[in-house]
Amino acid sequence: MTTSVRPKKALGQHFLADANIARKIAGSLTGTGQYNTVVEIGPGTGMLSRHLMEDKKFEWFGLDVDPSAISYLHERYPDKQNRIVLADFLSFDWEALLGDQQVAVIGNFPYNISSQIIFRVLKMRDKVPEVVGMFQKEVARRIASPPGSKEYGILSVLTQAFYDVEILFNVEPHVFVPQPKVQSTVIRCLRKENQQLDCNERQFFAVVKTAFNQRRKTLRNSLKSIQVNWDMLPADMPGNRPERLSVEDFVQITRQVSELAAHHHPGKKR
Repeated sequence: MTTSVRPKKALGQHFLADANIARKIAGSLTGTGQYNTVVEIGPGTGMLSRHLMEDKKFEWFGLDVDPSAISYLHERYPDKQNRIVLADFLSFDWEALLGDQQVAVIGNFPYNISSQIIFRVLKMRDKVPEVVGMFQKEVARRIASPPGSKEYGILSVLTQAFYDVEILFNVEPHVFVPQPKVQSTVIRCLRKENQQLDCNERQFFAVVKTAFNQRRKTLRNSLKSIQVNWDMLPADMPGNRPERLSVEDFVQITRQVSELAAHHHPGKKR
């Protein structure tokens, strides 16, 4: 008896049912030579997986939290059983499965956790040179938006600090089962060659999140809980709202926060 897979609303599943779109997504991986392993998040019925498996440049792994999808894929691809893993990308033990190798991440991401997937990638960025993913259109725009746009926010700044983001193409609802009520967009994130920020990175994350938590306020007000030496920054900066600032602007602010902390606590590491 063949296992059947029904999309589960609780898991945010919308299965891709168009082979041409699946081929286009798979073909969007650049394979820049830094990796030969590809991890697909939420392979579901394997529409995208098939094209990734056929590409001899890559060694494919699939992670899914749905036991029925895992059973279905095990039956369909018996020779790949050890690469089809019941696991949650947001919490699984990466090194136990893949060691220290460089890995691309790809998938028709469940929309209810797509932002969390990006945050997990950012934590593992030293191991993930490339991401190709399908997102709800609004989330894709948030990740890719430049400073000054109303979509620009925490996700934009933190992703663009370490990756070059490109919107590739939109995908219509009718190619999914069930059809989502939203438009979808595929984007590609390529890790920057220099992925080290010229500041304390933990502090940088804190500054960005604090600034955007009160995004309607000026920086001087939204960053009140953090000591910033504004005198050492451009005169107009504290009067700006956070969405006007580039990644480099946030790096500058972070450096001044660290300088001030080091001045007040000379023994403290920056």
